This record gives sequence, C-alpha cells and structure tokens, in this order.
Amino acid sequence: MQYCSTRGGVQGWDFQDVLLSGYAPDGGMFMPETLPTLTPDTLRSWSSLSYPQLVTEVCSLFIPTELIPRADLDGLVSAALSGFAVPGVVSLARLKGGLCVLELFHGETLAFKDLAMTCTVRFLDYFLRKESRRAIVLVGTSGDTGGSAIQSARGLGGVDVVVVYPRGRITLVQEKQMITCLEDNIHVFAADGSSDDIDVPIRRLFSDQELVKQHSLMSLNSVNWSRVMVQLAHFIYAYLHVSGLEQVETGAPLPALEMVVPTGGAGNIAAGCIVKQMGIPLCLVAMTNANDIVHRTVQSGDFSMATNVTQTMAPAIDIQDPYNMERVFWLLSGRDGALVKGMMEEFQHSHRHTLPEALHKQLSQVLTAGAVRDEGIVETMQRCWKENQYLLCPHTAVAVWHHYHYPPTAGVNRCCIATASPAKFQAAVQKAGLTLDLPEAVRALDKMSTRYLALERGQDWGKDWESMLKETVWWWA
Repeated sequence: MQYCSTRGGVQGWDFQDVLLSGYAPDGGMFMPETLPTLTPDTLRSWSSLSYPQLVTEVCSLFIPTELIPRADLDGLVSAALSGFAVPGVVSLARLKGGLCVLELFHGETLAFKDLAMTCTVRFLDYFLRKESRRAIVLVGTSGDTGGSAIQSARGLGGVDVVVVYPRGRITLVQEKQMITCLEDNIHVFAADGSSDDIDVPIRRLFSDQELVKQHSLMSLNSVNWSRVMVQLAHFIYAYLHVSGLEQVETGAPLPALEMVVPTGGAGNIAAGCIVKQMGIPLCLVAMTNANDIVHRTVQSGDFSMATNVTQTMAPAIDIQDPYNMERVFWLLSGRDGALVKGMMEEFQHSHRHTLPEALHKQLSQVLTAGAVRDEGIVETMQRCWKENQYLLCPHTAVAVWHHYHYPPTAGVNRCCIATASPAKFQAAVQKAGLTLDLPEAVRALDKMSTRYLALERGQDWGKDWESMLKETVWWWA
C-alpha cells in the first residue's frame, strides 16, 4: 500500500512516511493510491469481531506487515483501546422511534477523537522507538482534538506535543483537559481567535519543508491519514450491527445504511466516503451547525467561508475551513490532483470556490447535508430526554435533529453518530433545562493546577503566532 497527495505532486510514500508528516510537500493531504474492496464475505466474517479486532483488520489493509508485523499491530491496537469506559469500547443505544445512536465517546477525554488518536499515537511511538527518534507534534484544535492528543501522548519520551486552542470558544471542560496536563512533553497555547484562525500559522509551518524535516514536525490533526484510517472502523462497525446484514441471504444485494454525521473539519465524513468507495452501501448525511459551509457545498456547490466563525452550542464543529473536504473532492473527482490543487489554492487565497458542475453532481449523489441552529439543538436535546431519558451532547443533537425531521427511507436503517459525552458541555445541558451527574474525572479537573501560554491577537497576528510556534519548535527540538 502506497500513498499519494490529493494535489498530485507526491506519490509512492509508505505508511510510516505519511504518519510522520503533516500536509504533503505540495500542500495536499495524503490518501491511499488504491482502496481495497470489502466483499460481502469479508463483512460477514467481520461481524463477530470485537471493536479492537475490527480496528486491527481495517488497519491491516493499509499498513503492510513489513512496516508493522501483524502480531505487533494486534498488540498496539489492543493496548490503545484498553482504557475505554465500556467493555466493547463503543456502544449502540437503540431508542424510541427507530433512533439508533452509536456512542463513540467512552475514551479518556469523552470524545470520539480518542478512538483514532490513541491508535495513531501508539503507531507513532512504535516507529520512533524503532529508530531512536524524536518528533514534535503540532495540533490546532476546535475543542476535542487537543485534549485527546495530550492524553494519548502525555509522558511519551519521544514526542513533544504543541497544542493551540481558541480561548473563550470552547467549554471549560475541554480547556481544562488541556491546560491541566503538566508533563514536560506537553506545551499548550491559548489563542485569541477561532480554530480556523489557528489553522493559518499551522499550515504555514507545515509548508516549510526544511523546518518539517529538520525537527521531525508532524500533525495529529485529521490531516494525518492515520486518524482517518482508524475512523473507517466505526462506520464499518455501525454497518455490521445496524444495517440488518445478518438478515440478508448470501448472494443477495447488501442492505444500505444511513449514517448521520456531525460535521466540522469533515474528517469523519471523509472516512464515511472512503468506506462507501470500498464497497459498503452507506447513505451519508453531513450535519453542521450554523457554520454551514459543508451544507452549502453539498446543496449548491458554494464552497465559501462566511465572514466570521459563528460561536454555537456545538463548539467542536464551529469551523468554516473543513479541510478534509479536500479528500472528498479528490475521491469524487476521479482522483484528479490537478483539479483539486487548483480548487484548494483558490479557496486558500480567496476563501471561496464554486465547485465544477460535474464534481458538485457527484458530491450531491454521495452526500446529503443539513444545518441546525442553536434553537434546534436545544429542542432536540429536550425531545430526546423527554422520550428516552437519554442525554445528548449538542454535537450529537445536530445529527439527531435530522432523525426527528426527516423520516428514514423505507427499508433503510439509520444510525446517528454520538461524537462526545454531554458531560463536556454542561452549559448546553443547562440551556436545554436538563441536568446531569458529572463523572469524577470531570469534577477532578477543577482541583488541578494549570499551565499554558497566551497567543494575543495583535495587528499581524498570523505572522506573530507563526513566529512564536516556530520558536517553540526550535526550543524543544
């Protein structure tokens, strides 16, 4: 298995090269040059696997045994997923009215990011130890990614993690999960801006190939292919357990499954598109909050940022630059690197692009999309509690809103992805007039010491932040 850039300028990289990098040298994102096909027989053979076993099978399709032998891969994934709060790692909640929720938030930071992050950090540590190397990980976060990266990498001898989060735009729990980590290899910055603002200097740093190479600079955002790769597993898991596959006779067409996905940076929806291209008949629904660029792109081909990022009750998807859509565009354009390069360079320069008609047609055939305002989030949280005594986080409510307003297609089962625990979003729960018992791990955050540095928004904030982050990289290298 080899990897190439979505912008056509890089081919033939292996998994280790891709893991230990951020953006491709041509500014694109890494993708497998070919995708394996999942046959009905393969899917049926996987239906009895545990979640860690399924993750291992999926990863083995993209990581050759000469890089990570199968026994080592089994051990890495098993260790990565051993600390989750439920025995099955993930769980399905089957509620009234056909509502099915796939809970992906049982990791240490109570968010779905833990599933892929723990595995990716184990893979990273494996290669670094093998070669007696160090790496510096640079992470921009809209709330959940930073905490997950920190918890997964804290105390690792070969990795320094630099995390930048948008001060005042995430919940207190999200913030405390980052700034209470005092390990020497963790460095946290609070930036006076949005998560999209943070991405500007980070992308610039990764475009400096000399810096990247000299200091082994890499990303643990979903820019990193490994994050997306591990996320393929929960789409496959949902299909195996919700689609009704077990009721279909051998040789009959595979049943479809509708997956409703809260969408911000679009890494999750990109994973769903990849699984669909691997042969699983998924009907994908990308649901956004008021930051609705993905919704507008699917509906009308309008891939353009709004003037400002709107702060909502679902802060982890308060994103106007859904960078993983580049992977989706590449897949659906027939892997046309030149087309994607032109599109994305125009978007990065002007913050807007109108999709070519043929690409928009393909996109609208593969994805449906919607957008939900805060009022809809509140109403959904209230209704789900009233009908099921089941508490949704505001991001999961964005997906469940779709279920309440659009009945499933006859004969097609539906699964909504729950990306985070409501315990991380106490203000949203209170706004909905609901209450929750906080886990002890969340309550304990209030008693812990904190450490972080501020990135102030001056006149030339983009270059100032870039310089400060670069100095941090030099210092810890």
